Amino acid sequence: MRVLLLSWEYPPHVVGGLGRHVAALARNLTAQGHQVHVVTRDHSGGADPTEEWLDGVHVVRVPEAPPVISFDDLVPWVLSFNNRVIAAAGRLLRTYDVDVIHAHDWLVTYAAAALKEIFSLPVVATVHATEYGRHQGWLPGPMNKLIHQVEWWLTYEARRVITCSSYMRQQVEDLFVLPPEKVDVVPNGIDLRDFEVDPEEAAAFRRSVTGPRTRMVLFAGRLEYEKGVQTVLRALQRVRSQVGPTRFFVAGVGTYSGELRRQVRDLGLRHHVRFTGFLEDHELRLHYAAADVAVAPSIYEPFGLVAVEAMACGTPVVVGDTGGLREIVSGGTGLAVTPQDEDALAQALVRVLSDDELAAGLVARGRARIAGHFDWAAVARRTVAVYAQAIEEEADLQGSLTDERPPLRVLLTEAPILELGDAS
Repeated sequence: MRVLLLSWEYPPHVVGGLGRHVAALARNLTAQGHQVHVVTRDHSGGADPTEEWLDGVHVVRVPEAPPVISFDDLVPWVLSFNNRVIAAAGRLLRTYDVDVIHAHDWLVTYAAAALKEIFSLPVVATVHATEYGRHQGWLPGPMNKLIHQVEWWLTYEARRVITCSSYMRQQVEDLFVLPPEKVDVVPNGIDLRDFEVDPEEAAAFRRSVTGPRTRMVLFAGRLEYEKGVQTVLRALQRVRSQVGPTRFFVAGVGTYSGELRRQVRDLGLRHHVRFTGFLEDHELRLHYAAADVAVAPSIYEPFGLVAVEAMACGTPVVVGDTGGLREIVSGGTGLAVTPQDEDALAQALVRVLSDDELAAGLVARGRARIAGHFDWAAVARRTVAVYAQAIEEEADLQGSLTDERPPLRVLLTEAPILELGDAS
């Protein structure tokens, strides 16, 4: 299989889980013998190579187009970025044979649609999240409505649509009026070997960041309202009163960071909460391995990769009972609580922090579930099956159009000539 992946982020510079997902998928496809090209954004300002073969993957990074548009000015930025993606991918497609284009999320929709039309290639689209879901079921402003419409357009242009959970499958089918047979569920994956942390290194790291009798709670992810960190802050004093000294580590960046810091000050938690900022992979895994419990209290979560990562590092998890998180912790692999319920969250954290047998059971069942359901090699194989179906469906469609449609010269010859003002 020869695949072109389009993504607005890709290592070494990633913003969230999407970039890591695309990189892992690309590496595993390559390891299984497929040829993979990636066209992505240059996040480095020119420090990273414009084009390179990385872990067997052909990566092309597009620089900002002059004049440089701020990402905060989102619509012009997206249009400018897609223009550069179309140019770079077009050059690539004139050099390499490609069977399928795989577009990841709405930020590459314009490029995917244009390349599909120019090169007559099938598009597979992965919808990692929706604007509707990120805002808990409504679209508050013109920008949100625009993003929602572009997401619909991506699923319309795609020959097949992938979602990361059954929850997301139902959401995109309902939101974008998709026939169920067009949507496939392929979960995010994880390679357990990547999350093997030296116990001695993890213990030394733990001693460096907190005291010997202090419990360590970790959140890792984007700092956005829908991630639910504010619920942990409201629950923290109750946890401390029942289990003793507890420190909450918040790893990540996002638009809600300032508001969360304000809440920490207002709640008198400045000595009990640490904002780490964005963590590179190894440092993040040290935090996972050192923590007593990882919390993912999301209000909205299409999948919940951070819960899987924590399980892989041997850390018990407490999650919001929503979306993909609910599917991840099924079978006793974690505790789930009603989103935004600070009392229920406090009780669940106290249970894990005060019951070593419970915590150990969650860890054992969590790692077993990961090995059985979220292995990246299996995820890559399932994705290839979707590619194959998209290619077959595209070929059938093109064949039917060729059989039924007269040649273009005939259409032009027989087309009626409209007089000015004719509205027919």
